[in-house]
Amino acid sequence: ASPVCQSGPCLPVWPLFRGEDVLRADGRSPPSLPVSAMAGELIVIEGTDGSGKSTQFARLCQRLEQGGGDFRKEVFPRYGQPSAALLEMYLSGQFGSHPQDVNPYAASAFFAVDRYASYKTGWQAYHKEGGLMLCDRYTTSNAVHQASKLPEEQAGPFLDWLFDFEYEKLGLPRPTLVFFLDMPTEQALELLHRRQGDQGDIHEKDPAYLAQCRRRALAVCRRYGWGRG
Repeated sequence: ASPVCQSGPCLPVWPLFRGEDVLRADGRSPPSLPVSAMAGELIVIEGTDGSGKSTQFARLCQRLEQGGGDFRKEVFPRYGQPSAALLEMYLSGQFGSHPQDVNPYAASAFFAVDRYASYKTGWQAYHKEGGLMLCDRYTTSNAVHQASKLPEEQAGPFLDWLFDFEYEKLGLPRPTLVFFLDMPTEQALELLHRRQGDQGDIHEKDPAYLAQCRRRALAVCRRYGWGRG
């Protein structure tokens, strides 16, 4: 397939946006998104800790800014906000020093409340009026990090509950496109250590948990048709 972007490497193609191939060819650069076609959409960049997700998200935003596109962005979790208080307590180990010390339903609620507060106070009207939202993490992070706490036979029912809870019960918009940045856990841990030494939250300091998150993420990608690169 021929690339749609005119300069720099683009991502592989996945027919995920309105039936069109919007991501293409050979590398880990941010996707070449057709700005004019993206009004009213919600695009999520997802990945495990240390995958380079934040860097790629920043590059994607920069590319859209250079193209003159109108969009807004949000990075989750929103550390320091009142709505993030419970998730910060969880990640700092106040509810237990291991991720599994807090069940996935409770932990998911912590992160969902932060998204709900962001949506209701920040971008609900903009998105409903046709604006393009870009998110670094979203409900999809609960699908990756919290579903990984469960055995395979329980993961499916959890995911059904999760998406019903956030998209139906809370009324958060469903993503138009989710792109998962896949990086082997060993490399992700090396990047985390290079960036922050031995510091980090209870997710980042648990190699076995991060490895399980990656395995579960790949399964979720296949189940829901997320793009991966």
